[in-house]
Amino acid sequence: MATDRVPMTRTGFEKKRAELERMESHDMIEITKRVAEARALGDLSENAEYHAAREDQGLLQAKIDSIRDELARAAIIDLSTLPHGTVVFGCLVKIKDLATGKSSAYQLVGPGDEDYEKNKILTSSPRGKGLLGKKIGDIAEVQLPKGLYRYEILDISFPD
Repeated sequence: MATDRVPMTRTGFEKKRAELERMESHDMIEITKRVAEARALGDLSENAEYHAAREDQGLLQAKIDSIRDELARAAIIDLSTLPHGTVVFGCLVKIKDLATGKSSAYQLVGPGDEDYEKNKILTSSPRGKGLLGKKIGDIAEVQLPKGLYRYEILDISFPD
């Protein structure tokens, strides 16, 4: 597993920890019950319910392991200590797409705080990585699945 620190706000950290607790204390128990019930149905080689429950159990365990790893590598960030004038974790950055002229704003957040409908994107996302470190007036080139995008940084602020 990676050793890079994962920036998070205290709120994001607590959300992730609550999600982990729910998965371990509720979801895994429910799936384990499904496995036991399916096992009781008999011949496991032809038991689709058993195989589906075991697959769900494996997927949930992988998700639990991933969240544990993120929490273990978490670096709780106090937004008030971050530099202004540069695109950093926690900031709200207004950009203009140079191809279309369309402006949009994104807040760069850590795991647990992402909300794509509200333009809260992960710093580890391709767009987030491409914007980090830029200043007002800089051009950011971001490689996305749809191609190369060029953005002008219009404004950088911190939400209240």
